[in-house]
Amino acid sequence: MDLHQYTPFNEISSRIEKFQKKLCDGNCNSALITQHTDLFYLTGTSQNGYLFIPCDKEPVLMIRKSFQRAKKESSIKNIVELKSMKLLPEIIKKTGHTDFKNTGLELDVLPYNTCAFLMKIFNESKFIDISSIIRDIRKIKSDYEIQLLEHSCSVLDKVFEKVPEMLKVDMTEVELASLFEAQMRKRGYSGCCQLRSFDQNFFMGNLVSGKSGAIPTFFDGPVGGAGVSPANNPHGAGWKKINKNDIIYIDYTCVVNGYTADATRMFAIGKPAKDITDAHKAALMIQKEIVKAIKPQTNCADIYDKAIELAAETGFGKHFMGSGCDQVKFIGHGVGLELDEPPVFAKNFNMKIEPKMTFAIEPKFVLPDGAVGIENTYVMEDDGPKVLTHAKEEIICV
Repeated sequence: MDLHQYTPFNEISSRIEKFQKKLCDGNCNSALITQHTDLFYLTGTSQNGYLFIPCDKEPVLMIRKSFQRAKKESSIKNIVELKSMKLLPEIIKKTGHTDFKNTGLELDVLPYNTCAFLMKIFNESKFIDISSIIRDIRKIKSDYEIQLLEHSCSVLDKVFEKVPEMLKVDMTEVELASLFEAQMRKRGYSGCCQLRSFDQNFFMGNLVSGKSGAIPTFFDGPVGGAGVSPANNPHGAGWKKINKNDIIYIDYTCVVNGYTADATRMFAIGKPAKDITDAHKAALMIQKEIVKAIKPQTNCADIYDKAIELAAETGFGKHFMGSGCDQVKFIGHGVGLELDEPPVFAKNFNMKIEPKMTFAIEPKFVLPDGAVGIENTYVMEDDGPKVLTHAKEEIICV
C-alpha cells in the first residue's frame, strides 16, 4: 500500500495560475524553476529537474532523475525526460515555447555556476530574479497546506508528551535527542528541515541542558549549544550529561509531508533555579501579549518592537533572544515548506500580517545557567492567530 501524500491536481494548478499572474505583472515572459522546495511547491515532486513556466501557456517539467518517480508524483501534464542540461532550450522549443526574452530565475538560491551555465545556453535571454514572487505566493497558505501543517504540529505535540518517560539523570544531551528524534521519525518526520538562507542548515532541532544552553553558534537563532563536533552543524545537543535540576530546552521542527511545525518546550529532572523559572514565566507573558496584539494588517516590525519593550520590563531584557553580541533581531518567523518563510517578526521588517499566513512565535531568554522560553506554531485567521501546537507550556519537572 502506497502511504505517500501526493499533492492534488487542483492545488498544483491553483499555485501555477497565481505564479503566472505574478510573472505577467512583473513583465516576465517565463520562469525556469529548479530549487527543489520551489519545484515541489509548483509540481508536487522533488525529483531533479527544471520546470519551465511560460506566462500564459502550459508549463513543461523536464526531469533528469528520477523521471519515473516524477511521472507518478506530479500532476503536471507535460513531463519529459532531460538527458542533458544543454538540451533545455531545445526541449522547451519543441513544446511550442520560443520566447525566452525575459526569463525568471530563483537568483536568491541558485549557485553562480548554475546561473552562468544557464546564461550560456539561453544566450538570447535576459534573466530576472523572481525569488520574491515565489516567496510572495507561498506566504499565504491554502486550506490543504494548513491541514498538512496541523498534522505536523500534532506529531510534535505527541512527542513532547513522551519526554518525561525518556528522562534520566546523567544521560547525555545527544542520547535524549536521539530518543526524541526516533519518536518523530516513526511518526513520519522526513528528516530534512529546509531553510532558504545560505548555510543555515541544521539537523532536526535543538536540545540543550543547563549551561550548554548559553553556548553560542553560527545558527541565526537565539539558542546555540555545543553540538557533537565543530564539523557538520556545530549546534544543539552535545556530549554534556544532564544533571539534576538542569533546565532542559527542547526546540524542534517536525516536517511531515513537507510542512514544518516548530515548537519549544521546557523540562527538568528536579527543580530549576528561580531565575530560570522567572524567565520562563516572563516568556509566557510576552507570548500572550504579542499574540493578542497580532491582527490582520498588523506590521511585523511593530510586534518585534512590542516584544523588546515587554522583555525590558521583566528585568531580563539583556538576555532576550540571546545574550550579548549573539542576540538575534527577531521574535518570530514564517513556517511552511521552509523554516524561514515570510512573515518575519523582526526589526524594521515592514510586512503586514494577512489571513492564512503561518508562523512561529518564540520569546526566549538565554541566561548563564541555561536557555528558557516558549515557541508555538500559528495560523493567522480573520480575527487573530490560532495556535496549532498544544503541548503543555509550563516547565515539566520529573
